[in-house]
Amino acid sequence: MNPFSSLVTAASVVALLTFAVGIRMYLLRVREMKANRIHPQSVALSAQRAERLKDTRAADNYNHLFELPVLFYALVAIALATGHVPAWLAVGAWAFAVLRIVHSAIQCTYNKVMHRFAVFILGFLVLMMMWIGFIATYLAR
Repeated sequence: MNPFSSLVTAASVVALLTFAVGIRMYLLRVREMKANRIHPQSVALSAQRAERLKDTRAADNYNHLFELPVLFYALVAIALATGHVPAWLAVGAWAFAVLRIVHSAIQCTYNKVMHRFAVFILGFLVLMMMWIGFIATYLAR
């Protein structure tokens, strides 16, 4: 697979992960609200949801998938728009995608904070190095 296709595929995997977590969040939330007879309007605000809903792991993870990954999507878009997609960037994109999957798996299941944090830091560092490397190699061409 060429670096362009590999980069697009890695970004697509992160997007599909976001959809999967969103579906999980929806299913768990509807089940909990039905089981506990929680009226939708009573959880209209985040403070109300935190007070009334017990399992917010998937919702918390869904929100996290719109934080650091935004910088990932921006880098992918800039790389594709400029046509500057070195092979190492695609490798980094796959490393980031795998780390986001692991992070989501931890947070949506047993949610051990230190495990999740270690994976987050690795993903953060991978993405930071991708940005630094991209800027350096783009300016050097």
